[in-house]
Amino acid sequence: MQTQVKNSQPSLNKESAFKSMIRNNMRQYSMVIALIFIMVLFQILTNGLLLQPLNITNLILQNSYILVLAIGMVLVIITGHIDLSVGSIAAFVGAISAILMVNYEIPTFLAVIISLLVGGIIGAWQGFWVAYVKIPAFIVTLAGMLLFRGLTMIVLEGKSIAPFPESFQKISSGFIPDVASGGSLHLLTIIIGLVLSVIIIFTEVKNRRTQLKYNFEVPSAGMFVLKLIGMVALLNVFTYILATYEGIPNILIILAVLIVIYTFVTNKTKAGRHVYAIGGNEKAAQLSGIKTKRMTFWVFVNMGALSALSGLLFAARLNAATPKAGNLFELDAIAACFIGGASAYGGIGTVPGAIIGGLVMGIMNNGMSLLGLGIDWQQGIKGLVLLAAVAFDIYNKNKAS
Repeated sequence: MQTQVKNSQPSLNKESAFKSMIRNNMRQYSMVIALIFIMVLFQILTNGLLLQPLNITNLILQNSYILVLAIGMVLVIITGHIDLSVGSIAAFVGAISAILMVNYEIPTFLAVIISLLVGGIIGAWQGFWVAYVKIPAFIVTLAGMLLFRGLTMIVLEGKSIAPFPESFQKISSGFIPDVASGGSLHLLTIIIGLVLSVIIIFTEVKNRRTQLKYNFEVPSAGMFVLKLIGMVALLNVFTYILATYEGIPNILIILAVLIVIYTFVTNKTKAGRHVYAIGGNEKAAQLSGIKTKRMTFWVFVNMGALSALSGLLFAARLNAATPKAGNLFELDAIAACFIGGASAYGGIGTVPGAIIGGLVMGIMNNGMSLLGLGIDWQQGIKGLVLLAAVAFDIYNKNKAS
């Protein structure tokens, strides 16, 4: 009898560890499940149109600039702030880039660098008022939204500027060349998928060994293998779908690099830990030696630079700078962060979560458009989804306390 109790103890520990892991990551897992459910639902409702190679590529191209904004916005939200000006900054920087490249014929690379610097300077301007003058971010960025929308109309004189050089257009509309020609199949995309699969397996196994070494809670070996198989299968199906069309879009490479860099910064660096500490309790973070003002300032500088990048991507895709560019970008980016697990109170949120939230919004927009739903219904449904996500966050917070 005693032996039977001892033998049952490890299984009980594994079960409790698994339950604890699910409970601690419920918000992120629930959004992944919701994303899969929405994809399956619209795939059925659109008679298979949603996951066609052409439509998958269009989804990436259409949502790239919102996902870039979401990466920066989630850091702002983690620190306990908000930025309402990102859409206007994107429009203003797009206008500046058009003037530089179209009117003054400045080389593309130099014009892009100047545009990103302009975005960073705008972010520094707003960060100064928020971090050092202590004006609420809502007020500062609301003023910025109005200011830079007005400046966009002034510099464009109320009209569009087009077309951009072809080299600039390829940032948003180009694809990586297939050096290993495979006829109708983009072989380089398949190879990239296989290489990334090996990297994922190696990284996950290494992380698991590290967690076991320090006696952290980990899922069972069976669950771990199942998770790996699911990740690798999903990645290779995705790359195969892209390979049957034109391959990997250039913008997807930019997005992937940003996701990797910002995920590493938030999870593995001192700066990332400071951002979470400020959002959790700014006074406690300041007393512990964290330079909260400087960190908040740089978070807004970063947001300005990413807003500029988003504006460049949108201008390149549209092949024009227009006064109405960037309209409601800020609301989509904020919604992506909250749907992806960021807390309305600050201190909680992840870059992958913001990307998942952005994909949920993007697939909903695309699916409803394929079904022929008008913009009025789309806006209403998106509003309800955002409200439900924030309500779920508040419910979890109250339950935990």
